[in-house]
Amino acid sequence: MIKVSSVTKSFGSLQVLKGVDLEIQQGEIVSIVGASGAGKTTLLQLIGTLDNPDSGNINFLDTNVNALSKKELARFRNKNIGFVFQFHHLLPEFTALENVCIPGYLSNTPKKEVEERAAELLEMLGLKDRINHKPSELSGGEQQRVSVARALINNPSVILADEPSGNLDSKNAEELHNLFFSLRDKFNQTFVIVTHNNILSNMSDRKLVMKDGVII
Repeated sequence: MIKVSSVTKSFGSLQVLKGVDLEIQQGEIVSIVGASGAGKTTLLQLIGTLDNPDSGNINFLDTNVNALSKKELARFRNKNIGFVFQFHHLLPEFTALENVCIPGYLSNTPKKEVEERAAELLEMLGLKDRINHKPSELSGGEQQRVSVARALINNPSVILADEPSGNLDSKNAEELHNLFFSLRDKFNQTFVIVTHNNILSNMSDRKLVMKDGVII
């Protein structure tokens, strides 16, 4: 589903990725681990089309994403990729429901359809009674579940998660990890997860270890 070939990336004189090769299959849960500075987040951002590699190719659903224009790339990203970050990036002035709806509105799906889907996802994630609460009224675990619902709103091909349980206590982290696996079982959802959490990385179908800009 995703094929990364000989990808390099530098920031100034610092070469962060030194020729990464990687394949991800549909329905896989793949974790990427390694010390800080190994290149994990940079690789995730390139797979997520948030940045471009200096050399090499990223093929995503048989599309060479490096060849897309900015506008095409934004459309492709919104349709095919869901993001879950360590810091939920929820907009504080909007309710849980409104936060989840935003990527759906951007995809030009009818408003009513987006809102019904968002309410459905929040209910599925155990947040039925919290849909009209703003982020400041939600616990850390609840906020992260809202961000998972937001990532799922457009039925993406893959969810990319960067330290998704890094800010959660062990109980909420465990619930989030279990949620990822239940979503995979229910929707054949694909996950690529950068994590320092050994429990999550060991649960994954594959654990890839990065060191000094390559997968070892």
